[in-house]
Amino acid sequence: MLHVLWEFRVRPERRREFEERYGSDGTWAAFFRGGRGYGESILLRDREEPDRYLTIDVWTDLESYRAFSDQHAGEYREIDQRCQELTLEECSLGLFEVL
Repeated sequence: MLHVLWEFRVRPERRREFEERYGSDGTWAAFFRGGRGYGESILLRDREEPDRYLTIDVWTDLESYRAFSDQHAGEYREIDQRCQELTLEECSLGLFEVL
């Protein structure tokens, strides 16, 4: 299993919209559901810093994730651009596998 992790600092006034777009039933999850090998998206909020979030997108393997990303790069960029206004910072934490 592959876990794709991202960290976000969200604009305080846009937290609700961020949670709707990045949650398990949100925009990103709906987009990824079209991909072979996609499992789920998990949204986590920091209890001590409520504007800090992590997302975890679960895929069966790196090949499935990369194939989907390559095939849908244009649509990915469009969604990402629409969501940029919700955040102050966005950082890829990497691609992790379960041992």
